[in-house]
Amino acid sequence: MKRICIGIMAHVDAGKTTLSEGLLYLAGNIRRLGRVDHGDAFLDTDDQERERGITIFSKQAILRRGDMELTLLDTPGHVDFSSETERAVQVLDYAVLLISGTDGVQGHTETLWRILERQRVPTVIFVNKMDQPGTDRDRLMEQLKARLSDGCADFSGDGERVAEQAALCDERLLERYLEGERPDEDDLRSLIAQRKLFPCFFGSALRLEGVEELLEGLERYTLEPDWPGEFAARVFKVGRDEKGERLSWIKVTGGTLRTRSVVKYGETEEKVNQIRLYSGSKFLPAEEVPAGTVCAVTGLSRTFAGQGLGEEENWSGPELEPVLLYQVIPPENCDIHTLLGQLRLLEEEDPQLRVEWDERLGEIRLRLMGEVQLEVLRTLILRRFGTEVSFGPGSIVYLETIEAPVVGVGHFEPLRHYAEVHLLLEPLERGAGIVLDTVCSEDVLDRNWQRLILTHLAEKQHLGVLTGSPITDMKITLLTGKAHLKHTEGGDFRQATYRAVRQGLMSAKSVLLEPWYSLRLEVPPECVGRAMTDLQRMGGSFEGPEQQGEMSVLTGSAPVSEMGDYWTQVAAYTQGRGRLSCSLEGYRPCHDSESVVAGLGYDPLRDTEHPSESVFCAHGGSVTVPWNEAPAHMHLDSGWSTEKEEREEESTASYRPMSYESHAALEKELEAIFARTYGPVKPRAFQNTARRSAPEKEKVWKGLKRAFGEEYLLVDGYNIIHGWDELRELSGEDLDGARIRLIDRMRNYQGWRKNRVIVVFDAYKVKGNPGSVERFGDLFVVYTKEAETADMYIEKTTYKLSKENRVRVATSDGLEQMIILGHGAVRVSAAELEFEVKQVEAEIRRTIGGM
Repeated sequence: MKRICIGIMAHVDAGKTTLSEGLLYLAGNIRRLGRVDHGDAFLDTDDQERERGITIFSKQAILRRGDMELTLLDTPGHVDFSSETERAVQVLDYAVLLISGTDGVQGHTETLWRILERQRVPTVIFVNKMDQPGTDRDRLMEQLKARLSDGCADFSGDGERVAEQAALCDERLLERYLEGERPDEDDLRSLIAQRKLFPCFFGSALRLEGVEELLEGLERYTLEPDWPGEFAARVFKVGRDEKGERLSWIKVTGGTLRTRSVVKYGETEEKVNQIRLYSGSKFLPAEEVPAGTVCAVTGLSRTFAGQGLGEEENWSGPELEPVLLYQVIPPENCDIHTLLGQLRLLEEEDPQLRVEWDERLGEIRLRLMGEVQLEVLRTLILRRFGTEVSFGPGSIVYLETIEAPVVGVGHFEPLRHYAEVHLLLEPLERGAGIVLDTVCSEDVLDRNWQRLILTHLAEKQHLGVLTGSPITDMKITLLTGKAHLKHTEGGDFRQATYRAVRQGLMSAKSVLLEPWYSLRLEVPPECVGRAMTDLQRMGGSFEGPEQQGEMSVLTGSAPVSEMGDYWTQVAAYTQGRGRLSCSLEGYRPCHDSESVVAGLGYDPLRDTEHPSESVFCAHGGSVTVPWNEAPAHMHLDSGWSTEKEEREEESTASYRPMSYESHAALEKELEAIFARTYGPVKPRAFQNTARRSAPEKEKVWKGLKRAFGEEYLLVDGYNIIHGWDELRELSGEDLDGARIRLIDRMRNYQGWRKNRVIVVFDAYKVKGNPGSVERFGDLFVVYTKEAETADMYIEKTTYKLSKENRVRVATSDGLEQMIILGHGAVRVSAAELEFEVKQVEAEIRRTIGGM
């Protein structure tokens, strides 16, 4: 049996669900035709779909006809739900592109066509609503050929014209055709599969006109792919059933999938508990499904849309990205952290819903495609979680790129650590994204270090320096780099790489990008002047006007930020006769970048999480060099410029980078000088002040504060727990008890030493965790937020505090030691801290005993 997966795609209100109903009815799957406006369509299973009369979620149905088993995917048509459509495309064998005969090819139709072309999906076209007045088959065919492809051919007409059109699509067939040999059905099937020929059918889905011909065409002109023998599958959707059980919707692209079989994806292996074959809202369980089957499975807990299972590769990613940003306003008495966790569940099901947590402001923000999706989401949150949220005014999701190539350099060299990275940042064409490359010789930098640098470039979203928006359309090439044989660690290159990117962006001329819509505006002739003036005022561009029947048509593009609710204005000034259709075109330079940058007020120098300066070692300590001075102090030459830049001599600065070979000798020399001046050096971790009177001790602390600022001690909680024997043994039985014991001992220590102590515990693996700070007397306990480790929090806090205070960090973690040294703080090992704490406890006991 031939198994084919076909998706029905169209712009909104073209009649997709109606066509699906017709196909199911003719195949015998349903006994009566449902209608969208009646709320009884077979595939509109969601309450919101029935209420709004639109498809929001992609659904499947299985129909059989002759020797063909057809899996039908009905996809959303509204532009706000394009991501749902795009995810379904990745598992299609063929697509039916539906076009309204009264509307013709719309902007969103062309967007869908580009997606199908990008995924190389063979496409059949069905022109619907041909029973409506004003439709012209010949004019529509001309439009299809002009705006979609010359390969469009009318398959519901004369067979000789089909043969002629097919011959024009292939030189070999054309030669045969000129010799009197017509293309046969195998030739047609091959051309369709290669996307050289696109069959077009005409009819009315509501009246079942042309639907039978379309179904016969799908049966005659489709080919089942050749599936490999090894198991492979791709996830295209993640959802939950009415009982809350997690479903992974997959298409099997190789081998066979059986219930209770173990599936490997990434580093994870999990067992498939159940296989479900859905048709509408109902399903049948299956013990085994062959390649080509679309099904839902339970038991896979970590899958995501686009993920490959078994031998299948991951999807390259969506072409459409959300362009609007909204603040979530929870109702009174709503726990915002609980709401954040609920939104994370929805984000898992819809990757185009981006949930962002602003820790500083305590706000949740959502990235969406448009206002219709926003309203649907509001209702979904209310019905699913019982929470009635509102949203703040929407803003635009900006991106940043650069105007011309620039070299970015980063150096990270605290004591006993070393890394230097030189990167070339080059602008690319719009929509290219981020491309990584290396031209560094392995004789200069080992291959493993180069791979590590490229990994660090790819592992995070780098932000621009104009508005703090993500960078895009840029090629980043590793030019050269340097490691030290003894002292370089992996974390050194992470720091140097991040700083090199940032330094390059600070040096470059950045360009702010904003999203643009491609638009088609139909208005009465008397309203053309108003429409053209509006588009010019928005900073848009347009062609035309063209006269089509009684309407004038303007096609062009305009910034998303200016469009707003312009469709309501069109309806008003055309008295309901005008029509505006928009689809996301992509990103262009911002039409009013200066006011946008000023309005957002982003300061890259105050963004401590994305530093642009480099860290060098001088005189046994760390020296931070600003981004604009860093190139003059680099140890390597980038080798990119044809004319080598001469390094400027420093006239006033006393800083000079010091080579690693001098560090050990310098330390010994300083120790010898100290011994000759003050006597032998005695290792001592704690200064005993017990013999001083209370007023004397207070005077000492105040003097230290005036001279050096306050003393802060940041404690890596779990690192210390596993570094102290007593706490390590206790944590094996009671981790909470070990935490409480550490906090109690540090409170006594802080009260005696008169310093400020911050104990930091990892909570980065807790999904949706926004982080928290608790106070125990004068001691603070920090639990980090989701995706933030204790190392990251300590790094950020050390950077802020060490500018005006004395900062010590208690940890035995090698990478963390490196980071805090680079920020000018002092490292205290777990053993040293335990020694200090015990000394303080002994002094407290002596003091209490002498009272």
